[in-house]
Amino acid sequence: MMSRRGLMMGLGATMAMGTGSAAYALGVEPYLRLAVERHAFLPSNWPPGLRLRVVVLADLHAGAPVMDEDRIERIVAAANALQPDLMLLLGDYGPSTRYVTREIPHEDVARRLGALRAPLGVHAVLGNHDWWEDRDAVRHRTSLPSIGRALEASGIQVLQNDVVRAGPVLLGGLDSSWAYAVRHGADDLPKLLGQVTGDEPLLLMAHEPDSFATLPRRVGVTFSGHTHGGQVRLMGWSPVVPSIYGNRYAWGHVREEGRDLVVSGGLGVSTFPVRFGVPPEITLVELGA
Repeated sequence: MMSRRGLMMGLGATMAMGTGSAAYALGVEPYLRLAVERHAFLPSNWPPGLRLRVVVLADLHAGAPVMDEDRIERIVAAANALQPDLMLLLGDYGPSTRYVTREIPHEDVARRLGALRAPLGVHAVLGNHDWWEDRDAVRHRTSLPSIGRALEASGIQVLQNDVVRAGPVLLGGLDSSWAYAVRHGADDLPKLLGQVTGDEPLLLMAHEPDSFATLPRRVGVTFSGHTHGGQVRLMGWSPVVPSIYGNRYAWGHVREEGRDLVVSGGLGVSTFPVRFGVPPEITLVELGA
């Protein structure tokens, strides 16, 4: 969850740069921009000759006016046009701002996402807002939240601390580490790692990036969202990032101790409908390049 104070600091900084910058942050970047952010690298211990094209969609935050049905359909079409081998959805599919004028039913969001295509599958994990929107799921801590059920009904596999085989790689999906409250989650890394067999590369979907700091080397590449790149980014720095590590895992490709993390800047907005310096993005990752 974005800090109101932090985002206001960031917005204040853009306003100090001029009314044009503030107008852009409030009226152009969150509504009209859509970038393809590209990363290409060779992970450690990657099989020779293996090339994998991965498209990541994170933090859709569906809801009019910023993320209405037409915009979701345009994002889906643009993602499919990149012709990925593997499509990953990293959570937070519903709105998380009071400025939404019209919510979109989960079934309608999931049906549109169900048009995503990739030969090795379309796989999803849940974000903190996906849990927080379903109070019964948080209360009982045993059920799949409403958006998760809608995604599965649309043919998208939701991984909750599970591992599946996706062609030449293993794919794990860690449940949200903020599912029940901030930093109090449904994630279970030991359960996930206990399902890993063989020596194929292990890719991990984890909505929040903070788990990356303590992952074992067996997890070669981690894909995360949650941060929105800080949502306001000035000269490579964000005033507020919903991570205990601050800007360390705010956005982009990070390599530490032979492990790789890709943090998507995401598509929607949280708390305030503002973006500056980190336009909504479809994230394209080419592994083995």
